Amino acid sequence: MSNHEKNLWQGIDPGAQDALKARDYHTASFAQELSQRGVDAGELATADRNQREIRKAWIPGVEVFPRKVHPQRHRGFFGEFVRRDEGILAQIGFWPKQWSAARMFANTAKGFHVHPPSIPADTTPEKWHRRLFIRQPKNYSLRRYDDEQWDVMFFLQGRIEIILCDIRVGFPRRVMCFFVDGDNHRSNNNVGIVVPPGVAHAIRAEGAEDVIMVYGTSTIFHPEFEGRVASEIETAELPESWQKFLSQSGKQETRK
Repeated sequence: MSNHEKNLWQGIDPGAQDALKARDYHTASFAQELSQRGVDAGELATADRNQREIRKAWIPGVEVFPRKVHPQRHRGFFGEFVRRDEGILAQIGFWPKQWSAARMFANTAKGFHVHPPSIPADTTPEKWHRRLFIRQPKNYSLRRYDDEQWDVMFFLQGRIEIILCDIRVGFPRRVMCFFVDGDNHRSNNNVGIVVPPGVAHAIRAEGAEDVIMVYGTSTIFHPEFEGRVASEIETAELPESWQKFLSQSGKQETRK
């Protein structure tokens, strides 16, 4: 602690002064903010991905696109998800085979989990990923939507933090962390999100409000397509005394 800081805190007990720490309010680079503290989803939806810094930080195959939520006075609100023949999903040739909904209670989280990429038999994972996302990134006809699970997510209620981590062979480990608002919070952070296979993802509810989400998948649900990693946060363990009671409840004494 500098002399200036010591003078500033001279009215505080010396023992307590040693425990004081200042929060870091410095603004980092875009890449650092995106991978560490997180950014607003609206920044990503309007980002120029041709800029070198953004291109280097962006996970290939991920899409974050804006949505418009319309207020309906005295009734509520109305928001479209996506149109099959327009926008990002039309551009990349992805239309879900299954739509699902999920509700997350306040102060809970999902993930991490990841879906396996489908690799053609005549190539290696590294070569395939580089062809798909680096050498021919706009040749969307190469994507194997029928054989691997791509997700597109929308949030109707609540506020969430979503974390994406690229763990595909041949790519550097990139992390994208950003904050999304549900439709009941109209803002620039009302977005849709496309997550490709091989990108681990987790969602955390922010605040004291339940989260409701709707998501589409390129395949119907296959349990084997869901690889769970570091997902212990989803498990609500029973108290130790309960576990002990349950483990003993089925036992019977042996009488002679």
